[in-house]
Amino acid sequence: MKPALELGWFSTGRGPGSRNLLNTIAAAIRRGEIDARIQYVFSNREPGEAKGSDQFFSLVKRLGLHLVCYSSRKFKRGWAGGQGPWRVAYDLEVMRRLASFSPHLCVLAGYMLIVGPRMCSRYTMINLHPAAPGGPEGTWQEVIWKLIGQGATQSGIKMHLVTDELDKGPTISFCTYPLRGGAFDPCWSAVSDKSVEELKAGKGEELPLFKLIRREGARRELPLILETLKTVADGRARVDRAGPIEPRDLTATIENAIS
Repeated sequence: MKPALELGWFSTGRGPGSRNLLNTIAAAIRRGEIDARIQYVFSNREPGEAKGSDQFFSLVKRLGLHLVCYSSRKFKRGWAGGQGPWRVAYDLEVMRRLASFSPHLCVLAGYMLIVGPRMCSRYTMINLHPAAPGGPEGTWQEVIWKLIGQGATQSGIKMHLVTDELDKGPTISFCTYPLRGGAFDPCWSAVSDKSVEELKAGKGEELPLFKLIRREGARRELPLILETLKTVADGRARVDRAGPIEPRDLTATIENAIS
């Protein structure tokens, strides 16, 4: 019997987070928690480029998954068309190499390239963003500094459809968590008289408040990805471009999973 959801998995595979995510989702599929199959794993690195990605590739092979590698670094160095359009040409070549696959959904899981418009229109892709719907944009570091600068009382994470507008695609699922109470309150008190610029120049990312916000977001990321794939596979959530997507608030489920 065919699985409900055929997946393409995109990852640069830089570190333990990428390995843990792939391993956890693959294990959930084996246990029958997600009615899905990973058709292939694509990486924009090749063997020998970095220790972290080599460890990732070893995991992919141990899991028995089909691995497709194509180095964006080497492609960029050899690109003769000028600096500007190399990313467009790279994406076209990636799509050519993946032409024999037909995933229902592609997951960006530690994929360190911005996906261009051609790939966004070719594949239905989802990505994780480290903020709640309507929250700050940017990298997780930028998001945390913006939260601190705003004196935010809550944050969250979301899975969203990838579009050619970076981090602005429709939200598929999300969860929220408080930034006040418990260990947060003394951390906020310690920065109450300082600007973000002063905090960056001081302890920077070693700031206890910064580290605490990151910790609380990170511990929810994997459960949210897992639950999102479950809801898509069993039909509770729709991920396509046919019309408006109703975001699913999975806060209660995620809090139960990490408690």
